[in-house]
Amino acid sequence: MNFKMGLVFMAAASLTACVSSQPQRMASLQPALPQGVEGTWVDPNGIVSTFQSGTFNTRASDSNALLASGTYTKLSPTLVEINMTSLVRKTQSRVNCSLATPSQLNCTQDTGAQFSLARRT
Repeated sequence: MNFKMGLVFMAAASLTACVSSQPQRMASLQPALPQGVEGTWVDPNGIVSTFQSGTFNTRASDSNALLASGTYTKLSPTLVEINMTSLVRKTQSRVNCSLATPSQLNCTQDTGAQFSLARRT
């Protein structure tokens, strides 16, 4: 009898080792923010900028009219350089942007003017 009780005890101990005493937590339901600058960004005036596969464009939020377009190059995981043409001013410019946080992009134009963009989710 002692041998059988020992086997039952060992089996029970083995089973309890397989069962977690705490429930597993469910994965967060919020989607992760995209990495880098890929995606859609908005400035404080509502102007919408899109970075997609090396191309950049800026559109008016009310009419969706194209205001500027160009290309961008990733200089590092947090830095990009934009070469763009303003269709409004008929000028070309270079803008350097730094990803301050996954949802904020700080930019400096070649004229020294600075602005920030917020990621649109």
